[in-house]
Amino acid sequence: MKTKSKRIKKYFILIITILSIYLTYNYLERKNIEITDKDIVDLVINNSFKEENIVKRIINQNTVNPIKLLNKSYESVVENESHNEPIIYIYNSHPTEEYQSTTLGEYSINPTVIMNNYILEDIFNKRGYQTYVEENSVKDILDKNNWNYASSYRASRELLESAKINNPSLKYFIDIHRDSLSKEKTSISIDGKDYAKIIFLLGLENPNYKENNEFIEKINNKVNNYYPGLSKGIYKKEGPGVNGVYNEDFSNRLILVEIGGHENTTSEVLNTAIAFSKCYLEVLDEENS
Repeated sequence: MKTKSKRIKKYFILIITILSIYLTYNYLERKNIEITDKDIVDLVINNSFKEENIVKRIINQNTVNPIKLLNKSYESVVENESHNEPIIYIYNSHPTEEYQSTTLGEYSINPTVIMNNYILEDIFNKRGYQTYVEENSVKDILDKNNWNYASSYRASRELLESAKINNPSLKYFIDIHRDSLSKEKTSISIDGKDYAKIIFLLGLENPNYKENNEFIEKINNKVNNYYPGLSKGIYKKEGPGVNGVYNEDFSNRLILVEIGGHENTTSEVLNTAIAFSKCYLEVLDEENS
């Protein structure tokens, strides 16, 4: 009898918790308070509900939203002792790039590329690679200098330089974007799981691009070794009308990666962020062993 009573109490607390999350989003949406990518990822990372059937009863399974990802566990991530100083820096030269809108009930959430930052940060930190996610806005720098959108890499360069000055320990840099192609060109199913494809962008007008290319190739090869077809490879750009550098001259360990496209779902992007992190960490392990 006591066991049954405890079980009922446990389910009751669980239901109240989930309903609280739902009502919080309801309130935020009605009050026009911004729901950020970090909020979404916090829900994914920090909740560990085990009673999946209870969740299913409360949340419509046809609704794609962050709550459906609450039971997601990261693959092959073992917590290690973290470095005291950050060595990985994650930022977005185009932080407003959005994925497919998702919903919590009828309330819209618009996830952007920034959600990847916090997913990777959590995984990297658990593996002992202290990570610094940029919180300052590229848009603020553009506005302050009266620069247009085409100057985004110029603006993110300021963030890079400031981050390095304030954190001399930084060694690895990741600029995360998303593609603008249609979903059939940015999606793939591997072993029954849906992913958002990735592609690496390499500027050939960086005089030291070969070093960047060598590092990117290591990651790209691991991605397609573990997840065949997930990476579309390395897109090399130079010539009139393109940037040609993409700040990759800042460090031979700076990469620009596009994760998915504007039609990819939150769950597809999450699956890919986890897959990418696994491959990226293997390369770092090899370099730091």
